[in-house]
Amino acid sequence: MAKAQLPEGLVDQLWRAVGPDVQMSGPDGLLAQLSKAVLEKALDAELTEHLGYERGDAAGNGTGNSRNGTTPKKLHTESGSIDLEVPRDRAGTFHPLIVPKGTSRLDGFNDRIISLYASGMTVRDIQAHLLDLYQVEVSPDLISRVTDAVHAEVKEWQARPLDRVYPVVWVDGLVCKVRDEGVVRNKCAYLVMAIDTDGRKVILGIWVQATEGAKFWLHVLNELRNRGVEDVLVLVCDGLTGLPEVAERVWPQCWVQTCIVHLVRNSLALCSYKDRKRVAADLKAIYRADGEQAAAAALDEVEETWGFKYPGIIRMWRGKWERVIPFLAFPPEIRKVVYTTNALESVNYQLRKVTRNRGHFPTDEALVKLLYLAIRKMERHGRRGMGGNRVYAWTQALNQFHIYFPGRLDMGPAIR
Repeated sequence: MAKAQLPEGLVDQLWRAVGPDVQMSGPDGLLAQLSKAVLEKALDAELTEHLGYERGDAAGNGTGNSRNGTTPKKLHTESGSIDLEVPRDRAGTFHPLIVPKGTSRLDGFNDRIISLYASGMTVRDIQAHLLDLYQVEVSPDLISRVTDAVHAEVKEWQARPLDRVYPVVWVDGLVCKVRDEGVVRNKCAYLVMAIDTDGRKVILGIWVQATEGAKFWLHVLNELRNRGVEDVLVLVCDGLTGLPEVAERVWPQCWVQTCIVHLVRNSLALCSYKDRKRVAADLKAIYRADGEQAAAAALDEVEETWGFKYPGIIRMWRGKWERVIPFLAFPPEIRKVVYTTNALESVNYQLRKVTRNRGHFPTDEALVKLLYLAIRKMERHGRRGMGGNRVYAWTQALNQFHIYFPGRLDMGPAIR
C-alpha cells in the first residue's frame, strides 16, 4: 500500500483553524474527529462507487438502488472510540471494505492489544490501560478473542520448514504454572534455539512438558528432523534427562556439549561463600585448558585442593566429563560459541519478565501463545540475542566449523 502524502501546507492550515489549545487525544479530541471525518468520507466514496453515480446525480433515477440514510456504529481505533455514520443503500447490497460489517475495531487497534499482551500485561491490565489511555471500554472477552486469533499463526510457525543443517543448537527451558486436569502444575516450556549458517540466532520451536525424558526428547527432535533438520554439528544443553542419547540417535554425528557455565554455577552452589572465588579460579583452568589431557590434569589438581572439602564438585565434573570435553578440541573461535547456553538464557530472561505477572496459565496452548508473541516482539524490535542479530565474529567461527566438520555444512538451506 502506498504511503499517504499530505498536501503541502495542509497541517499549517489545520493548526491555524483549531488553535494551540485543542485537545488531541480522547473521544472528543482532534485525532478522533479527523479519523471520523476521513472514514466517513471514504465510506461515502465507497458507496458512490458501488451505486455507480454521485450523490444527487440524476443518473441514479430508475436504477433500482439509491442511498438510504446511515447506520450509527461505534468503532475502536488507536486514537480512541469514534461514532461513525455508515451509509446504507436501499437494496442492502452495499458491503463496505474500509470498515466491514460486524467490525468494531480497526486492525491497528487489534495490533495494539496483541502488543500489550506480548509485553506481559494481563487481560485486566490491558482493559484498564485502554480505558486510561484511549477512553475505550473493551470487555475481557474481546481481548481474549483478539489474542486467541494468533493460534493459527502459532501453529504455522511451529510447523514451518527449517534449514537442513545448523552448526549449533541450544536447548533450555523455563518453568511456568499451568492448569492441567483441574490442578495447577509446574510445567517446563522448552525452547530450542539455533545458529544458522549465516550466523543468525533463530528459535526453532517451543514444547511444553511436565516431565522430561527420552520419549519426550525423541518426539521433539524427530519433529525437528521432519521439518527438515538433517544434521546438527553441536548441541548444547544442561542436565536434560535423556536428551544427549536421543540427539546422538537422531543425528548420529552430533556432538553433545554440557553447558560449562551451568556446570561452574552448580559447582559454586556447593561452596561456602568465602571459597567461591578461589574455586572458580581453579575451575577456570579446566575449561580454558589447551586440550583434554591438560583439562584432566587441571581437574586432578582441583580434586587434590578441594576434593576433601567439596567432594560433590569433583563427582559432578567427573560424572559429566564425557560431555564436558568435546569443546576442548575446538579453537577459541568455536569454544566461545558452544561452551554455554547463555545465548538462549538471555531470551528466557526476557520471557520470564513476560510470564511473571500471571499466576498460572489455563492451558499449554495459552502459555505457548504468550511465549510466541513475546519472541515475535523481540525479533521485530531487534532485542539483543534474538533473530536478525548475527553471532559476533561469526565468519571466523564458520571457517573453523568447516575445518572441524568437513562437508557437513555444504547442504545449504532447505528448499522452500
